[in-house]
Amino acid sequence: MAEEKKAQTKQGQINIELDEKVAEGIYSNLAIINHSVSEFVIDFVSIMPGTPKSKVKSRIILTPQHAKRLLKAMAENVKRFETAHGEIKDYEQPPIPLNFGPTGQA
Repeated sequence: MAEEKKAQTKQGQINIELDEKVAEGIYSNLAIINHSVSEFVIDFVSIMPGTPKSKVKSRIILTPQHAKRLLKAMAENVKRFETAHGEIKDYEQPPIPLNFGPTGQA
């Protein structure tokens, strides 16, 4: 009986590996979001003052369902953060001209 319960517990778990390079992370202060009927594409960019050109540092492609789950998870985490540390100030940013088609910025 104990063996059966142990097997069920292991079956419900996901083993996720994080290698050192990915664990370092990539800084981003701009997200460009595009979507089609079947996917959301989020490009993460690091824009530095005085630099006229920036490159996409990372691109994440999600199904619409996963995009919605990410939105809910981010909202919940922001709420928890603000409960613990106070409101996050959202300073007005000047518009950045980007020519990627229909987009949203985050």
